[in-house]
Amino acid sequence: MNFNSAVESKNQQVFLPVLEEKKVELFIKREDLIHPYVSGNKFRKLKYNLQEAKKLKKKALFTYGGAFSNHIVATAVAGKIAGFKTFGIIRGDELGKKLEQTLEENATLREAHKNGMKFQFVSREQYRQKLSFGFVEKMKNKWGDFYVIPEGGTNCLAVDGCEEILNKEDSEFNYICSAVGTGGTISGLINASKKNQKIIGFPALKGNFLSEEIKKYVGRKKNWSLQKAYHFGGYAKYDEELITFINNFTAETGILLDPIYTGKMLFGILDLVKKDTFSEGTKILAIHTGGIQGIQGINHQLENKNQELIKVL
Repeated sequence: MNFNSAVESKNQQVFLPVLEEKKVELFIKREDLIHPYVSGNKFRKLKYNLQEAKKLKKKALFTYGGAFSNHIVATAVAGKIAGFKTFGIIRGDELGKKLEQTLEENATLREAHKNGMKFQFVSREQYRQKLSFGFVEKMKNKWGDFYVIPEGGTNCLAVDGCEEILNKEDSEFNYICSAVGTGGTISGLINASKKNQKIIGFPALKGNFLSEEIKKYVGRKKNWSLQKAYHFGGYAKYDEELITFINNFTAETGILLDPIYTGKMLFGILDLVKKDTFSEGTKILAIHTGGIQGIQGINHQLENKNQELIKVL
């Protein structure tokens, strides 16, 4: 994997009865196929941050995340490929008390650990202080100098990377849709979009702060909106309806979705199609931002609840 080269993903059209009925075309940009762990927007967000860390002659990367964070595992794997040590602040001090058991049960942290990431497990209260000068200095005293990548990976360099998701051929689409976590991916899409295109974000978590975050990166562009009705209860929340939808979608299209981001986005897009939000002849491009690695952990939770599992291809 070369973090200095340009990468383009193919667009795959999906054919579903509701799309045919409403005469709407839907394509999915297969960013999930870039890499099993550094896939989709994670590759885009890390690309220029890794280049900057090299330029600053840093030897280590430092970041934050939850127990099932795609960003944590992507940073660990990308860091190893690019020759960096990696350190992760993980929310949930209880996870560190029985580390062997945690690694056995948690595929995300296990893969990050396998790729050399050193963990610091902290309480949720401490995690809220993670950006304070004192906290970061304490970590530098413990681990030495490092390059800091924000939670979820979003900063100006990440947005620059996400602008490269779209290419010239994508200008034919009327709508571009993306799941939204920290706002970096959709900001890049907005900046790279044409005037006649509309960008729709599907937040994966509750709260009204995302609009302000996005405005920090997109200047005066106004061709975007957020559909806030499809978060399924908040970040990392899901229900049986969503899991069933994901399994049906995979069976019909051959494309696997994750329940944290892309599953919610596609559920939302198809619900809006059903409700005649898009006029006949509309062409929609949905960005598949990866996250497939997290399914193993979700299935472990579903199994414990005796609920339907996500069927992996």
